Amino acid sequence: MSRPSSRPAWRARTIEIPDPGLLENYVVPGGSAWLRRGDGLVGFGEAQRFAAPSTAEADAWWADFAPSIEHETQLPDVWGAGPVAFASFLFDARHSSRESVLIVPRLILGRRKGRAWLTAMCACPDPSADAAMPGQVSPAAPEVVEVGNPGLSDEAWMATVHDLAGRVAAGEVEKVVLARSLRIRAASPLDPGWLVRRLAGGYPSCWTFLIDTMVGASPEMLVRREQGLVTSRVLAGTITRTGNSSDDLALASALARSSKDLVEHEIAVESLAQALAPYCSAMNVPDFPSILELPNVMHLASDVTGVAIPGVTALGLADKLHPTAAVCGMPREDARQLIAAHERLDRGRYAGPIGWTSPDGDGEFAIALRCGEIDPDDPSAITVFAGCGIVAESDPETELAESYAKLAPMLEALGVREG
Repeated sequence: MSRPSSRPAWRARTIEIPDPGLLENYVVPGGSAWLRRGDGLVGFGEAQRFAAPSTAEADAWWADFAPSIEHETQLPDVWGAGPVAFASFLFDARHSSRESVLIVPRLILGRRKGRAWLTAMCACPDPSADAAMPGQVSPAAPEVVEVGNPGLSDEAWMATVHDLAGRVAAGEVEKVVLARSLRIRAASPLDPGWLVRRLAGGYPSCWTFLIDTMVGASPEMLVRREQGLVTSRVLAGTITRTGNSSDDLALASALARSSKDLVEHEIAVESLAQALAPYCSAMNVPDFPSILELPNVMHLASDVTGVAIPGVTALGLADKLHPTAAVCGMPREDARQLIAAHERLDRGRYAGPIGWTSPDGDGEFAIALRCGEIDPDDPSAITVFAGCGIVAESDPETELAESYAKLAPMLEALGVREG
């Protein structure tokens, strides 16, 4: 795609609207969504689409395109209200047949902190002509007919965990993250709106997303930039919940004392802080992790905050931070090579940055976790992913159980009871 000219050619208009109700009820096939705790963005159509060779090139393209948008708004003080680009990036472009993508919607329905809006964008004199309020939809539940394992079998995956734990013990790397996948086929094309509804309702504290063919609910914020303040959440160290409150309290205590999980978490936090430091004038790194409780698992969590150096954008930070030790390992390049050699799957955009950015460089990018990719050539099929951090103390059977716990959100949304 050619670069846009520097002359303003696009017009956008943002108007305030009455509360539309649950945003997930408006998600349609071919649309976009970014939702958390009732707030967020839902996109319709495409004003622009850019196949991004890399996150850095996407940042450059957006920096060139965004100034061409003339924006008239009734909500100048509401963060994220206006034209945005949704984006989904590959985990490792050198080892993938997929492509990264930026999508600028023609119409955006949004809500934040009690205020709702509609943004229309077009290459025309009056974007109001395209600003019709979208209607709510009734997505269809999938009828799953097949669940398959396109990669390593459970036994082969556990053998690989054993091998990689030995390599960590031998000092080849400090940590490596091993992913696995399941391919699920339905009787008819999947309706992503159904998956978004199930995920947003079941995991409200996560960031539920639909961007291009990627759909999921991530608990891990790679980077958020809001008016110069930068936040990044590290999750590393996981334990499966039982559903019994007293048992889960004991499990949380055990997780907080687990040497294996604390080592894995410390590596991830140190890696993130080192990568973020050159782009912040001040930073705060927690001394100890907290426990993040989700419906199916608990994680060790640390929120690192900082003040961005002027000119550093959310997209630019996503480029510098990815891949984190939480989804790749340490040292980064050594771990990435081990993943390519041993994982036996194409991660595509799983574990890559996913989110949105605004013309002023603000935005949110999570790590694409607890997610799946709908097959663009066969929309009745979806590949779902999960990964586990492998350190010297990793036990193969425990890691396999953890992987199924991480697959649970997508399997439940699809109506699959067991992995």
